[in-house]
Amino acid sequence: MFTSNPFAELSASIAPSIMQTYIIVMIILVAVGTIYDVLHKKSATYFRANMKKSRAAGTKVGGGELISIAIRTAVVDVAASGEFCNMKRRIAHLLGMYGFVFFALATVVMVFRYPASDVATPAIWPQLWWLGAAMVCVGGYWFWFFIRVDVAAEGSSPFRLMKADLFVLSLLGSATFALVWGYLQAQGHDWTMLAFWMHVVFTTALFGLVPWSKFAHMFFKPAAAFEKRLSVANGTRSNLPAPADEPEKFSKVSHSSRNY
Repeated sequence: MFTSNPFAELSASIAPSIMQTYIIVMIILVAVGTIYDVLHKKSATYFRANMKKSRAAGTKVGGGELISIAIRTAVVDVAASGEFCNMKRRIAHLLGMYGFVFFALATVVMVFRYPASDVATPAIWPQLWWLGAAMVCVGGYWFWFFIRVDVAAEGSSPFRLMKADLFVLSLLGSATFALVWGYLQAQGHDWTMLAFWMHVVFTTALFGLVPWSKFAHMFFKPAAAFEKRLSVANGTRSNLPAPADEPEKFSKVSHSSRNY
């Protein structure tokens, strides 16, 4: 089960070209939705103006230091989710983030490189697919039922839904029904295709509703993290929270810049 390409078996019912077209359409939807979100919320304009103001008001940061800041941003803030001071939330986020990367990458490779049952699929890709989906579910459900602020601190019901929950719920639905579909397919169950189409519904919601969910935030966060670190380096004050690994240095900058 864990070494079998579920999309290769699916090709007996749905042509590989249709699956490939679907993935391309989803990629286009993400690109269009992100561009719309950037233009609608003017996020790029905000970060560009903030960085220009920061450079003009503070100490000039050289090219070498800019590269160092970019590397720290990529390693600490992006790869290690350094923005989260709460370790439980960071671990849940990392499980979901890397799980999604594994899950999506394995899906693309299996659909485009090994689309049919007559093409042998290396075991690593189905295993990565299962592992990625499982990581998304562990991190996502842990966050949803135990870590969310309104649930853990305010005692709200974990079943209380808001617009902001659209991204998490659609991602969880996609990964959950992928696992269910893969298991039922391996068992030859009659409900296999029902689970598959539920997976498609949640996946379509995940990628198709980008302007109304937090999906596009994953593209904004690196820019925000870089701007925070740049403001620390040049001695100006940022409107954003401090970098998690430089709170004291940032605090000194903020206090000295209150009369800006």
